[in-house]
Amino acid sequence: MLPLKDKSMNEQEKSYEPWLGWAKELQFLAQCGLAYSQNKFDIERFERIREISSEMISYKSGISKEKVKDLFCSETGFQTPKIDTRAAVFKEGKILLVQENNGKWSLPGGWCDACESVKSNTEKEAREEAGVDVEAVRIIAVQDRKMHNLPVYAYDIIKIFVLCRLIGGEFKPNTETVASGFFAEDNLPQLAEEKNNQAQIKMCFESLRDENWVTLFD
Repeated sequence: MLPLKDKSMNEQEKSYEPWLGWAKELQFLAQCGLAYSQNKFDIERFERIREISSEMISYKSGISKEKVKDLFCSETGFQTPKIDTRAAVFKEGKILLVQENNGKWSLPGGWCDACESVKSNTEKEAREEAGVDVEAVRIIAVQDRKMHNLPVYAYDIIKIFVLCRLIGGEFKPNTETVASGFFAEDNLPQLAEEKNNQAQIKMCFESLRDENWVTLFD
């Protein structure tokens, strides 16, 4: 991830959206050019445009250009947003959260692997991070991350929240999480808000209570 300085959503939009948008568009155009160009001179130009985009991000964020290039400019082919799935699992009216190594809590989830569907990835992440077997049963929301979560990242992410039915299992410590627990809506622990904030957790509770819930999307 390439997080930028921690400000409110409105402040970040005002301070960062213009230059960040320019850098992201340059990266997008350069990656498309590299994917489809065959002329060596065009390839050199697109490589330089990609370099400029990483220099812009590095200069404004304070992150080394090498790290920016590794995270922001390492993919090939037509550029698309990354997909992040999050499992909303409930037991006795409480929601399942996992504690990460930094002490904060999040819904089980992560990047959607290339070999997985949204359903299978959601179930896999719940099993790997929380030790539970679940059945993904309904899409709660499909969100553009930059419209909901801070800090702003240098690439786009689509977050998919999925209501799941708990089947069984128990937590086992792993490389990503150190604990798990079920929490009431009015008694949440400190959240990893770059992944899920209180509004998103509240949305999951609302979807559980509403049998006629209609999927939200940006």
